[in-house]
Amino acid sequence: MNVLKMIDRRLEEVLLFLFSFVMVTVIFIQVVMRVSGNSLSWSEELGRYCFIWLVYIGISYGVKKQRHIKVDVMLLLLKGKGKLILAIISNLLFLGFSLVVVFYGWNIAQQLLGFGQQSPALHIPMGLVYMATPIGMGLAAIRLIQNLYFQFKMLLGKEEIEVSDERDRLKKQEEEDEL
Repeated sequence: MNVLKMIDRRLEEVLLFLFSFVMVTVIFIQVVMRVSGNSLSWSEELGRYCFIWLVYIGISYGVKKQRHIKVDVMLLLLKGKGKLILAIISNLLFLGFSLVVVFYGWNIAQQLLGFGQQSPALHIPMGLVYMATPIGMGLAAIRLIQNLYFQFKMLLGKEEIEVSDERDRLKKQEEEDEL
């Protein structure tokens, strides 16, 4: 059970660190090699693919931290349960979108794996690169379901209502900085 909790807490952070580390290291090595008059044929490709995976894992991380892109205008006008209901509707719409992307992304990745297409320099199956989409959005869907679970608990009164917009987060950050 502790392993599952650790995976739940740190999965995105570990993946983001690994992909970032590989991307920065490979691009740094490529720069050094170019200065010395040599070049690596595969480094830019690996850096690009790491960046693609970073984007999709980053979406899941943003959902986990409830910092994904949204327009806070309506949240500023509402209080308490109104904010909560709007957040639930927003997460349900995002969940629906995520599931559609997972479905179509999985189909495309499976087709590419079936075709046997490989990347030019690294010769890795392109389907693995395209798997970033369904895996990243699948993780985002799991995080959205977790958020919805806690939001429904708040709606039913089993937890204290806590839905913050960007203005609330900035106020809280300023108060913490003053202490």
